[in-house]
Amino acid sequence: MVETYKGNPNLKSAQVRQEFTQENVEEFIKCSQNPIHFIENYVNIVSIDEGLVPFHMYPFQQEIVRTFHENRFTICKLPRQSGKSTVVLSYLIHYILFNENVNVAILANKASTARDLLSRLQLAYEHLPAWLQQGVMNWNKGSLELENGSKILAASTSASAIRGGSYNIIFLDEFAFIPSNIAEQFFSSVYPTISSGQKSKVMIISTPHGMNMFYKMWADAENGTSEFKPIEVHWSEVPGRDEAWKEQTIKNTSEQQFLQEFECSFLGSVDTLISPTKIQTIPHTDPMERSAGFDVWERPNKEHQYCITVDVARGASKDYSAFIVMDITTIPYRVVAKYRSNEIKPLIFPDIIYRAAKTYNDAQILVEINDIGGQIADALHHDMAYENIIQSQVKGRLGQIVSSGFGDGESDLGIRTTKSLKRIGCSTLKQLIEGDKIHIPDFDIVVEMSTFIQKGQSFETEDGGTDDLMMCLVFFAWLTDQNYFKELTDDDIRKQLFDSQKEVIEADMAPFGFIDDGVHYGEDITPFVDSDGDYWRPVKNYPDFN
Repeated sequence: MVETYKGNPNLKSAQVRQEFTQENVEEFIKCSQNPIHFIENYVNIVSIDEGLVPFHMYPFQQEIVRTFHENRFTICKLPRQSGKSTVVLSYLIHYILFNENVNVAILANKASTARDLLSRLQLAYEHLPAWLQQGVMNWNKGSLELENGSKILAASTSASAIRGGSYNIIFLDEFAFIPSNIAEQFFSSVYPTISSGQKSKVMIISTPHGMNMFYKMWADAENGTSEFKPIEVHWSEVPGRDEAWKEQTIKNTSEQQFLQEFECSFLGSVDTLISPTKIQTIPHTDPMERSAGFDVWERPNKEHQYCITVDVARGASKDYSAFIVMDITTIPYRVVAKYRSNEIKPLIFPDIIYRAAKTYNDAQILVEINDIGGQIADALHHDMAYENIIQSQVKGRLGQIVSSGFGDGESDLGIRTTKSLKRIGCSTLKQLIEGDKIHIPDFDIVVEMSTFIQKGQSFETEDGGTDDLMMCLVFFAWLTDQNYFKELTDDDIRKQLFDSQKEVIEADMAPFGFIDDGVHYGEDITPFVDSDGDYWRPVKNYPDFN
């Protein structure tokens, strides 16, 4: 009788002599060489309808196992309820059985989820025949160790979870649901140690969940700019799923949910400021230089004009101090550099802004001065004697405008985020991006864009997200609507937007003719302020596209 591990009749204890028949030996060798054969003949899984049953894989599941086995780095974009976790766990059993002294990490969004995955692996292991099992040295809810020296750890996805360890396989489950900051920290600290090995593997599996780190890694794999082998499975490849099933599922959920969970679309929220379809078409590229939170896509051109918009952190742990450097020489404007950090001290931040501004031809700086932003602007102006800081004034019903700093009223060094400023900035930004008037190469901005949604009468980030870079863009968009900016660049962005759409508008209206509004575009009609403080200018500058 085989000695059991701690009285568990399904587990063989370590250092127990095992008798093999000739058939056992042949099967053992065959299983060691062919993980698909091993899984389909010896791995049992729990079926909702039938209980414990043999795992007979679908063709796409076999292909996933084959890809795991033949490649070091694999990323899988799979629909919900396609047995994706079961496939990985089955392969991991094969790996620890037929490899000595290997370490495997099962990582998920929560430690409890990772432990649940490990328990499913343990259940399958318990139902292996004794002659296939390795004796058990350690067996608990968070880890296991076999007598061949192989180990598995289950933990949450974080750099600290596996820091200091040496792992042969890291399995990242539902990686799209890991917060972006944690995902970035994980790969910046852990990935270099993994990739330095010659046989170590990283297996990433997830259903999409908006545009995040998983989206970036998938896009890089598809474009061939990373070592990851991409695997994509359509929902129709899962037996039992047809058009009737699709219709029923949409009725029970929603079209948006079906697109994300079963069509594996990276479309995020439907209420984003920028159209989800547009967001998906924005190409992002890695910066040419990256240092301590400062990313550079284009070095300064001495003939060009630049503008920097700054959003200062309010002290929350997830809040970032950020700025973007925009080339405003020609349209489309281009994001040429950006800075973002949630660790930078307020005393140091002005120096970083100053150095970036001096580097980019004494760029114009627009600082948001709510909360501690005013201290940043004051330090730039008074302590560092930087002159090109954009000032603002409140002018009656005109609201907040860019000021020269002279004349009636007090001027602020920067702008205050008001409902009016944010409304104008968001509206203009939407037109700029969807009209291809801004080139945005930064992945972090695209991520924030995908979670910048309508809340009430305004736009904010989804719960758990950040919008610091998006607010830098909102400030810039507001600035483009100011006379100061038009004088600085000779660009009237509203007229540019109108002209770019004029042909389309005319084509749409051609069958019906045009209505003469009495305003002749060649006339010199001077804007003015009436006695009530209302600002008037020609209607031609305010086309209504709604």
